[in-house]
Amino acid sequence: MQNDQHPQFGWTVNEWLDAYRKDGLTPDALRDLRKAYPAQDNAWIALVTPAQLDAQLAELARRLDAAQGDLAQLPLYGVPFAIKDNIDAADWPTTAACPEFAYTASRDATVVSRLRAAGAILMGKTNLDQFATGLVGTRSPYGAVPNSFNPDYVSGGSSSGSASVVARGLVAFSLGTDTAGSGRVPAGFNNIVGLKPTKGRLPNTGLVPACRSVDCISVFALTVEDAECVAGIAEGYDAEDAYSRKNPASAPVAFSAGFKLAVPDSLEFFGDTQNQAVYEQALLTLSKMGAEISRIDFAPFKALAEQLYFGPWVAERTVALEPVLASNPDAINPVVRGIVENGLGYSACDAYKAEYLRASLSRQINEALAGFDALVVPTSATIRTLAEMAEEPVRYNSQFGFYTNFTNLADLSALALPAGLRADGLPAGITLIAPAWHDTALASFGKRWQAQQNLTMGATGRALPACRTVAAAAKGSVRVAVVGAHLTGMPLNFQLTGRDAVLVEQTLTEREYRLYALQGTVPPKPGLARAQGGQSIIVELWDIPLARFGEFVAEIPPPLGIGNLTLIDGRTVKGFICEPWALADAQDITAFGGWRAYIGSLNKA
Repeated sequence: MQNDQHPQFGWTVNEWLDAYRKDGLTPDALRDLRKAYPAQDNAWIALVTPAQLDAQLAELARRLDAAQGDLAQLPLYGVPFAIKDNIDAADWPTTAACPEFAYTASRDATVVSRLRAAGAILMGKTNLDQFATGLVGTRSPYGAVPNSFNPDYVSGGSSSGSASVVARGLVAFSLGTDTAGSGRVPAGFNNIVGLKPTKGRLPNTGLVPACRSVDCISVFALTVEDAECVAGIAEGYDAEDAYSRKNPASAPVAFSAGFKLAVPDSLEFFGDTQNQAVYEQALLTLSKMGAEISRIDFAPFKALAEQLYFGPWVAERTVALEPVLASNPDAINPVVRGIVENGLGYSACDAYKAEYLRASLSRQINEALAGFDALVVPTSATIRTLAEMAEEPVRYNSQFGFYTNFTNLADLSALALPAGLRADGLPAGITLIAPAWHDTALASFGKRWQAQQNLTMGATGRALPACRTVAAAAKGSVRVAVVGAHLTGMPLNFQLTGRDAVLVEQTLTEREYRLYALQGTVPPKPGLARAQGGQSIIVELWDIPLARFGEFVAEIPPPLGIGNLTLIDGRTVKGFICEPWALADAQDITAFGGWRAYIGSLNKA
C-alpha cells in the first residue's frame, strides 16, 4: 500500500536526520507534516495542537543553541514520534482509551522526557485496547483501528494506534507497551519492527499499569536500526520505578558465528495455512543464512502463557483497575471488564501458588534456551477480521497470544520482525526471543534479517534504506583486538568464547607495528609493539560483554597486557601490548604479517 500524501511520510530516523544535516530541511517542516495527516483517523486519540507544536519547536531550538549547533548532541533532532495513550506527556490528557479515567499529566513519562531531550517531537497519542487489555485493537471507545494493509482485518493490539501510525509512515517511530504481546502482535500484523525490551530496561515511570510487575514500554519502527537507536536513548535505570533495573552488561552483543536457533517442537496455527507458509519459509531462509535449527519442548512455554489470563495473574490487572471498578465500572469496555473482574475470584494463597508455578516454568524455559542464540516463533499464529473478532473476542485474542504471553513472565527479551506477505497480501512476522539483556544481540541479528529480506517498510511501499555500518563497539561491550593465541582456532580463543565474546571482523593495525615471537611462553604467544619501520599486522576484533572484560584481563600473564591499538582505518581499540623488556630476546616475525602465518611456517618446518 503506497502512501504518497506527503513526501516525508515513511521516512526513517536517519532520513529525517540527513534531511536536517545535508538538505537544508528545518523542523518547521513538521507543521506541514501535521497538516497532511488524514482528517479522520482513529489511530489517534490526541494529535498535537499548533500551540503544542510551536512550544516543542521553540524548546528544540533552545536545545540546539545549548549544544552550540552540534546536531550530534541531539540524536533525534526534529524526528516525529507518537506514544500510546497510556503513557504520560506533560500537559496532555492520558486516557488509556477510557474517557472517564482521563487526567492531564503534570510531567512527561521518563522515557518521553529522554526522547524529547534527544530532540524528538511528539506528534500525538495513539489509540489502544482499553487499559492495554487485549491483543486485537478493537476494545476502544475511540473505535477499532483497522489493519494498515486491509481495513477488514484487525490491526492487533493493545498498541494498535502506535503500530498503525508507524506502518503508514506518519511518524518515524512510536512507543507502545507490551505485557502479553502488545508490542509484537501489532508489529507482525502491520509489517513493522516491534522491540520488546528486557523488563526494567526502559523505566515505566509515567505509565498507566496493566500488570505492573511485567509491563514493558516497547518501540515500534520501520527498521531495526531505528528501534535500537530509540531504545538506546530511552533506556536506563530510574529510581522512581520500583521495577527498573540496571543492565549488568554481561550478555553477548551478537549471535555466535555458527548461530543456533530453537523452534517449538509442536506448532499451532489454528488452521491458518497462510501464516504457517510464511513461517516455514522464514525457517528455510534462516537455514540458508547459516542457522542451526533445533526443536525444543514447547510445553513449558505454553503452560506459562496460559497463566497470564487463565490464572491468578489476571488479578494484577484487577489491582491496576481497582479504583475504576469501584467508582465507575460501566466506564470499562464490557470485554475488558469481564477479564479484570475475574481477578476478584482468586485468593492470596492462589496468587502465591501461581508465583511458584511461574518461577518453576520460567526456570525450565530459560534452561531450555541455554545454548541457543534465540527462540524463533511466529509473531502470531493467525490473524482475524474485525467481523470475526466481534463474534469471538476472547477466543481469538487468546490465539494471538499463543506465542507471546509467556515472554515477560519468563523475563525474556524479544524482537518482532517482518517476514513477508501472505498469499492474500496481509503481512506476517516472526519473533526472536532470548534471555534477559540479550536485546543488543537480537537487534544485531534483526538488522541482518531485515537486510536479507529486503521487504518494503510497513504499508508505505518504500524500500528499506541501507543499514549504516557502526564502527564502534556495541553498547555494553568492549572491543578488543587480539593478535596471537586468542585468534579464532588458536589455543586461548576459549577465553573469549567462554565469556560470550563475539567476533566482529578481521582487520589490520596501522603500519607502525612490529610483531615478535616471545620466548618460553606456553602456549606460544606473540608480543606486539609500536615501532617506526614496522608494518600492518593482522588482528581480529572481538566484542566482550563489559562485565566480563575484567575477568578476561585478569587472565593475561606478563609480559602481556591490554592497552590501546590504532587500526589501519584510524580507529582506536583495546588490544594486546607487550612490555619492552620481553622483546630483547624475542624473534622478530613482523615479515609474516600476522601470528597465524608464523605458526603455519613452523608446522611446515
